[in-house]
Amino acid sequence: MVVGGGAVAARRVPRLLVAGAHVILVSPAVTPALEELAARGRIEWRCREYAAGDCASAWLVIACTDRPEVNGAVAAEAEAARTWCARADDAAASTAWTPATGTAGDTSVGVLSGDPRHSAAVRDAITAGLRSGTIARRHYRTRLAGVALVGGGPGDPGLITVRGRQLLAEADVVIADHLGPRELLAELPSDVTVIDAGKVPYRRQMSQDEINAALVEHATSGKFVVRLKGGDPFVFGRGGEEMLACLRAGVPVTVVPGVSSAVGVPTAAGLPVVHRGVAQDFHVISVHVPPGDERSTVDWPALARSAGTLVLMMSLERVGAVATALMKHGRPEDCPVSVIADGTMPTQRTIYSTLEGVERRLADEGVRPPAVVVIGGVVTIGAELAALARNLGGLGKTGELGHDGSGAPTSPVPPLAEDN
Repeated sequence: MVVGGGAVAARRVPRLLVAGAHVILVSPAVTPALEELAARGRIEWRCREYAAGDCASAWLVIACTDRPEVNGAVAAEAEAARTWCARADDAAASTAWTPATGTAGDTSVGVLSGDPRHSAAVRDAITAGLRSGTIARRHYRTRLAGVALVGGGPGDPGLITVRGRQLLAEADVVIADHLGPRELLAELPSDVTVIDAGKVPYRRQMSQDEINAALVEHATSGKFVVRLKGGDPFVFGRGGEEMLACLRAGVPVTVVPGVSSAVGVPTAAGLPVVHRGVAQDFHVISVHVPPGDERSTVDWPALARSAGTLVLMMSLERVGAVATALMKHGRPEDCPVSVIADGTMPTQRTIYSTLEGVERRLADEGVRPPAVVVIGGVVTIGAELAALARNLGGLGKTGELGHDGSGAPTSPVPPLAEDN
């Protein structure tokens, strides 16, 4: 029984309906939303003033009119019948309090504090945390199964997707890459098994076959396994190989996209990989083998002739060979180059150079992986943006250095096109 048809009733009636209640509403006037519920037969609306005896058949009464004397009469009738009553205008006079409620997936949240606005704020904070995964809500009776390949983004833990964080909170086993957002591992419960898959260049690490075997072994033993990867699982992340191994073993797989370092790192450094009037295409290249290697499938002559932006991954040890190949096939020696090391992390820094000088510059600076190399006219745009942002106090993570130590390299980049 709800007595009153204003804003309070409009908030509470839908929740009662979700809970399965049969709602009788007594009020001479109601809000449009309540009137629509009545028209659709969702609630029984008695269009009149409250009368003694209205609470007789109820197991819960809500008194929410704008007249304290009416609310008092309703509460008195409910009390006499030993029926729970929530009085909206006087919590102290209520025999029942209704919490601020919310849902996040299959989880219902109710908050009571004696202050309705405070309760609502706490409810919103909890449901937002559950939805984003910042509050762990691991299931125990109904467990997820199989393997989730989660793209963790370029390194900053804030760049993992909401879905990725939700699944990480459900994991029994996490197999993590070096380049994934490892700070999130500290938030996992103590009973979660964390396996370090390494993937550090030129150091001891798990082989891909060992990783595939671990995914299958733990998943087939009934554990929910999250493979936490840097960037996106399918952008030079060998996620396809891991998915094949799992599916061939009968293990279900969920794939969660991630922010790829190929575009996420330049973006974090304020460097657009395309820009109107400068580059209308960009190419992402894995340089795990150098130009001229028989294992390489990259058409370096075509890339050299292209005016598009080149984004090089896994290239620091072979950047000299790349520069030589590009200059040999037509890219100018003074083509601007940007190297972004430790992208999105507190130690992020951006170094500017040219094709001719980049190998020497990186050696002088002692740059080590991980780093993303960007080649093309957009580098000059990025340098200008960085300088402007620096003057405003922006791009606080980056330490931009030009090839002469004082600014970005010059380049024959056309001026920005005017908007039509």
